[in-house]
Amino acid sequence: QLQLAESGGGLVQPGGSLRLSCAASGSIVAINAMGWYRQAPGKQRELVAVIHSGGNTNYVDSVKGRFTISRDDAKNTVYLQMNSLKPEDTAVYYCNAAVITRATSIYLVEVWGQGTLVTVSS
Repeated sequence: QLQLAESGGGLVQPGGSLRLSCAASGSIVAINAMGWYRQAPGKQRELVAVIHSGGNTNYVDSVKGRFTISRDDAKNTVYLQMNSLKPEDTAVYYCNAAVITRATSIYLVEVWGQGTLVTVSS
């Protein structure tokens, strides 16, 4: 069974930093894009950052220059380094991955993590 396990959320003061991690497990042949979404109370879930299998990255404008997404393919893990955090970054952060898995054939499956809460407050 494919799973994504997130860690690293918590409470941080404005201007502080946090690093989120997300490790994929299960029957994995390869992982295409990996990304981080977030959902603040009363708002829709939004894509924060994505990293493609070739290493290209994309960010939502509000986090450019402050957040950095990276991946370690040997560990099937994606990271989100968040610096200069602002109160408006407060949200539940979800990991997402497009995973190629093998059963009777090969399949491309979208997998979500359970979410980790990031709270930016003084």
